[in-house]
Amino acid sequence: MKFELKKYNRGTPKDYRNITDDELINDLRQVANKLQKDSVTHTEYDQQGKFNSYIFSKRFGGWNNALGMTGLQVNKNYDISEEDLFQNLEEVWIKLGKQPTYKEMQKPLSKYGPRPYERHFSTWQKALEKFVAYVNNEENTSLEKIKTLELDPSTQHKTKRDINLQLRFIVMKRDNFKCKNCGRSPATDPSIILHVDHIKAWANGGETILENLQTLCSKCNIGKSDLE
Repeated sequence: MKFELKKYNRGTPKDYRNITDDELINDLRQVANKLQKDSVTHTEYDQQGKFNSYIFSKRFGGWNNALGMTGLQVNKNYDISEEDLFQNLEEVWIKLGKQPTYKEMQKPLSKYGPRPYERHFSTWQKALEKFVAYVNNEENTSLEKIKTLELDPSTQHKTKRDINLQLRFIVMKRDNFKCKNCGRSPATDPSIILHVDHIKAWANGGETILENLQTLCSKCNIGKSDLE
């Protein structure tokens, strides 16, 4: 079960191709002097500079690279792992019940803004494409694929009990990011927390495959557990 990205038009960016590297660096240095600081953040530059900070990341391969070329100190460590970026993107997607836009990747909805995604993947669109490829690369999600697996002697199961990020996301998207029991979702009620549940319990021989998984809210999931 694969899914594709929706295309969003972020508008036509201002053309900075005629601006030289020296002009960019000099303006960044002037902002630092005006603020009397030895480093400048994206937000500070966007508020004080002549250009958009995004062009620095595009032109110099990252904001910290631009700071270094200007002789300024680099900002805090932006070394966020790809796994953390994907997990955050999944959480935002689930909360919204749809593909997030660039502007929606803001706190408190998102742990990270869109900038870390641009730094890691070069553009927001490429970040979305990498996430989709990552999720669609999930193996052993269906009944057909599980037939080729061998039993684990220690558990008599063909799959692990834990549900990884890829499979969890595939199940929730199939279920439209709503509880299969009560129909509630985080998109309409932010207090709702969704879980992915084994339809046939793992303890009773149920496997961790797409056909045996469903999306339940935390309340319905607890209620189901009480009945088992």
